[in-house]
Amino acid sequence: MPAQVTAPADAQWFAVHTLSGQENKVKLYIEKFKKQEELEDHVFEILLPTEVVSEVKGGKKSSKTRKLYPGYVFIQMKLYGEDKKVINKPWYFIKEVAGVIGFVGGDHPAALRQTEIDEIKARVEAASGKEVPKVQYEVGEEVKINDGAFANLTGRIDEIDPARGKLKISVSIFGRFTPVELEYWQVQRITD
Repeated sequence: MPAQVTAPADAQWFAVHTLSGQENKVKLYIEKFKKQEELEDHVFEILLPTEVVSEVKGGKKSSKTRKLYPGYVFIQMKLYGEDKKVINKPWYFIKEVAGVIGFVGGDHPAALRQTEIDEIKARVEAASGKEVPKVQYEVGEEVKINDGAFANLTGRIDEIDPARGKLKISVSIFGRFTPVELEYWQVQRITD
């Protein structure tokens, strides 16, 4: 990862609209070429917020990275000069990156408020190191168990612990309900 340059006080965050699926390519290109284009004093941090999502298909658990804001990359940069006019060099550098549609706000993009970027960073921080289930469950919902000692049984969700990624499920065994703790990926929704 490139060494992080401390951004000056007049650097602001801007949202850049990208083609779907091109977000990572845009981020890597800007990081790679900002030095070569002598824009290190204009372009600072590039943020592509993601989270890890897990799901089960065919009895196999898989994890993949999902973008929190598909179609957008956030760039901390110095886009406006002291005269409040757009500085051409960083403006055209970003606009001409393959996969970039343009700045959110068109020819006069408004910077994101600090509270907005703080919320985005907090969301990234909260997702860091955790897997989020692709499917969200509700208390009282009926589910089928796919994995473990209770595979192929159905049960009712009694409690949800999103911090640990666990569900407490009541399973009927020999006519009596037994509480079982399972991970999200070990169950699936019963579809009508």
